[in-house]
Amino acid sequence: MTKAEIITRIYEKVGFAKKDATDVVEATFDIIKGCLERGEKVKVSGFGNFVVNTKRPRKGRNPQTGDEIIIVGRKVLTFKASQILKKSLNNASPSSSTMSSPSSAAD
Repeated sequence: MTKAEIITRIYEKVGFAKKDATDVVEATFDIIKGCLERGEKVKVSGFGNFVVNTKRPRKGRNPQTGDEIIIVGRKVLTFKASQILKKSLNNASPSSSTMSSPSSAAD
């Protein structure tokens, strides 16, 4: 789903003008981005948590030459889904499961 699709769905569901829906989505993303840039955790109840973690510098190897290099430290964004979202995803639709049923295994 793209940002444009989110805006369209808000426009259709809530009834805001498209410009207002765009402003709401943009403002929401700007607030979340600002919090994450400051290193704050963003918790969305019933959805999940966005957290910025810091990776330390580490040694690595250039796969082509075998030379040892230092991989610089960096910040990475992680998302952990809430239990509510996990349950919702797992109960969403049985047809989305990739596991075969016992009856199809006998075919």
